[in-house]
Amino acid sequence: MAKVKVTLLGTGTSQGIPVIGCQCATCLSTDPRDKRLRCSALITGEGTNVVIDVGPDFRYQMLRSGVNSLDAILLTHEHNDHIIGLDDLRPLIFLRQKSMPIYGEERVLEQVRQRFDYAFGENKYPGAPSFELIPIGPGDKIEVSKLTFEAVRVMHGGLPIIAYKTSSIGYATDVNAIPHESMDALKGLKVLILSALRQKRHHAHFSLEEALEMFRVLRCNKGVLIHMSHRMGPAKDLQAVLPENVLAGYDQMVINLDV
Repeated sequence: MAKVKVTLLGTGTSQGIPVIGCQCATCLSTDPRDKRLRCSALITGEGTNVVIDVGPDFRYQMLRSGVNSLDAILLTHEHNDHIIGLDDLRPLIFLRQKSMPIYGEERVLEQVRQRFDYAFGENKYPGAPSFELIPIGPGDKIEVSKLTFEAVRVMHGGLPIIAYKTSSIGYATDVNAIPHESMDALKGLKVLILSALRQKRHHAHFSLEEALEMFRVLRCNKGVLIHMSHRMGPAKDLQAVLPENVLAGYDQMVINLDV
C-alpha cells in the first residue's frame, strides 16, 4: 500500500495572517497556528514531490519545509496569491537541469506567460526560469512519476477553477460551489482539504457553515479547513466548535495516509 503525505505549506488568504496593520485577536495571537502564509500544499509519495499553487511565500515555504526537489506544479487558478511565486522555482529548476512541468487550465497558463514573459523569450537572459506549461481541463488525469492526480471542476465566484484529487485525498481551495457533475469525484474521500474564508457568507468563498455542510454532503471521513482569513477567529476558538472529524488546518500540518 502506497503512502502519501500532504504538508500544508500555507493556509491563509491573499493577505496572510497577521494582516499588516490589523489589531484583531487573530492577528495579535501568539499561537503558531494563527501565523498563516498564502495557500499552498506539498504532496509527497512514491519518491515524488508535487506542489499545488505557488504564491508569494513559496521561497520561505520551501526553506521551512526542507524541500530540495520538485517534480511538478499544479495550479488551481490564476490569482496572484496562487501563481506569483513561480520565479522562485529557479533554484529547483537549476538543480533539475530541465524545465519544471506546470499544469493548469489554458487560461491560467496564458496568465503565466504574460506575467513571466521573460521565461519564454527566444533570447532569455542567463538564469531565467524554464517552465514546461501543460494545459489540462476538468476530468483530466495527470501522471507525475508514480502519482496520479485528477482535475476536478469547482467554482470561485464566477470563475471556474480546478480542485485536485489523488487517491483518497482531495484539495479544493478558493471554492464557493461544487458543480453537480463534480460531486462524485470528491465524495467519500478519506480526507477532503477545503477552503472556508470566514464565519459570514462571501460571494466567492465558502463560509464556515457552508464548508461544514459540504463535508457532510460529500461524506468524507475527515475534513481539513484551509484558506482562512483573520475574520475566522483564532485557531483555538475555531477548533473548539468544529465537529470531531473536522480539523482547522494550519501551516506545516502534515497529513499521512495509506492509499
